Amino acid sequence: MMTDTPHDTSGDGGTRCGFVSVLGAPNAGKSTLVNRLVGAKVTIVSPKVQTTRMRVRGIAIKDQTQIIYTDTPGIFAPKRRLDRAMVDAAWGGASDADVIAVLVDAKRGLDRDVERIIEGLEMHSSPTVLVLNKVDGLKREVLLTLSETLNGMARFDSTFMISALNGNGVDDLEAHFYGQMAPGPWLFPEDEISDLPQRLFAAEVTREKAYFVLHQEIPYSLSVETESWEEFKNGSVRIEQNITVSRDSQKGIVLGKGGQMIKRIRADAQEELAEILERPVHLFVRVRVREKWAEDPSHFRDWGLRYDA
Repeated sequence: MMTDTPHDTSGDGGTRCGFVSVLGAPNAGKSTLVNRLVGAKVTIVSPKVQTTRMRVRGIAIKDQTQIIYTDTPGIFAPKRRLDRAMVDAAWGGASDADVIAVLVDAKRGLDRDVERIIEGLEMHSSPTVLVLNKVDGLKREVLLTLSETLNGMARFDSTFMISALNGNGVDDLEAHFYGQMAPGPWLFPEDEISDLPQRLFAAEVTREKAYFVLHQEIPYSLSVETESWEEFKNGSVRIEQNITVSRDSQKGIVLGKGGQMIKRIRADAQEELAEILERPVHLFVRVRVREKWAEDPSHFRDWGLRYDA
């Protein structure tokens, strides 16, 4: 949560602060990049497209400068209400940004999703940088041609070539971001790395594990909610969650034969949550069927999405 009183460590106005919004098509590597820039896991990652559903802010500090990185949902052609709300949230993140970073999967190159993002940039006046990601193994001439093409389509202030996964080139990109931040008070406490509530983050971790365990067997629209969170005097926490799917057949897939799938999802999520929270975690997960859960306005409120986007 934000602090009521802005933070200024210098006492003479020497701090700097600003927002960097990371835009890109689904699976461009936005969440991987934001986690690396923050230096901790603040947003979930999976091979599935459209994993990120909401804007997630990760906070990083270097010397007297604080940067709030905004991981946004992938921008694509929306077909459903949830899709439209996700794309709306992505562009909303750009509206708040002091710097916009357009992340492009260099292996995928220029496609309709990237064109759509470049067209949308015309509505935004913030300084914008082009970031070619996943450049590993690509020939220099291929990267230069892609860079030239994209720079011919939009006004980018700078271009960077990186691998968010292994960190190649990220230091230069990070230095650029820090150099762009204007003088001003910090907006978050020094020890805070995300604005995502713990209950919501815990649900996101379980959703990530479900995606990895289930692979292509179930639609990305699976949802996870934290129903209860109870802390004990010994420092442990009991978390109860619901995994929601749209059909009975999907429930069977999530449960798996003899409950093997849900046991693995629960165990993987419990292990990671215990590591992140630095305390014992007792996680209980149930699977339920709600045919039209993606039309429920309460989900949109929880995720900070506009229902009528």
